[in-house]
Amino acid sequence: MIARIALPLVILVAAAPSLAQEALRPFAVVDNAIPKSLTGTPGDPERGRAIVVKRESTCLLCHSGPFPEQRFQGDLSPNLQGAGTRWSEGELRLRLVDAARLNPATIMPSYYRVDGLTRVAQSYRGKPVLTAEQIEDVVAYLKTLKD
Repeated sequence: MIARIALPLVILVAAAPSLAQEALRPFAVVDNAIPKSLTGTPGDPERGRAIVVKRESTCLLCHSGPFPEQRFQGDLSPNLQGAGTRWSEGELRLRLVDAARLNPATIMPSYYRVDGLTRVAQSYRGKPVLTAEQIEDVVAYLKTLKD
């Protein structure tokens, strides 16, 4: 009997860190940019590209770019080709974290913000769309997109 109860408890305790919601990491906005990495380490450009082209991330609903395998790319926002030339790493990071700081009327989601948002799907309330690591991965990928 004890073994039947103990095993599920061990599994639950072992899984608890992955079930806990990660607190947003602090960052500073300096001159329309977040100059320092949210994680303290560089992101992975390959993982970043996978996030950008994944339909659930919504990037390609509005943006187009050098993604020949992707059909139905958006044209509401700037083409991502050349993003690494047009914007610094810190400027890209701020655009992903909270584009509304740059343009309060933007339609771009705030991917790493939870406060002050009103039109948020129930499943995303109180948690960011992307993790700090995912933000850094996307920034690393966008920096590779030169003209």
